[in-house]
Amino acid sequence: MATRIMSVFLGLGLLVALSSLFIVDEREVAIKFQLGEIVRSEYEPGLHIKAPWPINNVRKFDRRILTLDTAPERFLTGEKKNVTVDFFVKWRIRDPATYYTSFQGDERRAALRLLQIVKNGLQLEFDNRTIRQVVSDDRSEMMDNLTALGNEQVAQFGIEIVAVRIKQIELPEDVRNSVFERMRAERERIAKELRAQGQETAKGIQAIAERNRTVILAEASRDAEVTRGEGDARATEIYAGAFGKNPEFFQFYRSMNAYRTALSSQQDVLVLEPDSEFFKYFHDSIRD
Repeated sequence: MATRIMSVFLGLGLLVALSSLFIVDEREVAIKFQLGEIVRSEYEPGLHIKAPWPINNVRKFDRRILTLDTAPERFLTGEKKNVTVDFFVKWRIRDPATYYTSFQGDERRAALRLLQIVKNGLQLEFDNRTIRQVVSDDRSEMMDNLTALGNEQVAQFGIEIVAVRIKQIELPEDVRNSVFERMRAERERIAKELRAQGQETAKGIQAIAERNRTVILAEASRDAEVTRGEGDARATEIYAGAFGKNPEFFQFYRSMNAYRTALSSQQDVLVLEPDSEFFKYFHDSIRD
């Protein structure tokens, strides 16, 4: 009987000891309550001690970054045009005690409140922008502004917005066609400007090339004439030196060239006196 009683007491003691210990995972935050009131909310990961229930009890929540992803919402731009925006929010618990006090630890309530704040912020951002700015120009700036403004509002709830990201922006059919046409016209205008600049540059390059070509040809023609003149002068000098040694042969050679030139065509007619100077060597050859 005594042994059984001892076993019961040991079991109760072990149960009390185990209920006085709790483990906080590195992925969790923990809050300790004493008779329903928060007494501590800052716990490092590891093993911790508390008083047995019902004096102390512990609740744990996710420390990791959470994702709030809902159905696409419609917003009005500064032009009073509807756009459908698909977005998501990354958030986490920053102050466990404040978070619990604000939402009783209910993640769904926290997500709903966060969604409303983000939607209001998105509408403010869209109110100040045109469709074109929303679609192509200012999206990154919008997200930065929205994250900063949202964190100012959610700090009172013990949570933090890590990032707000837009996945897709859908335009109504008529608005979409209008935007695409304006974007296409703008791209065509830029293309024409670039093409005109290219043609102007090409004409400038072509003009420079033509000018250089003219200069090069003129210089080459000049150098050729100089070289040809020098060659002719040298040839004349050589002929003069050669024929000066035998004037009679020089006269004969010149006459032979004249005969070849004058009598080369059968259709030419020459009217000359037989005893003219032109036929000098004909007469000499006949006498010989």
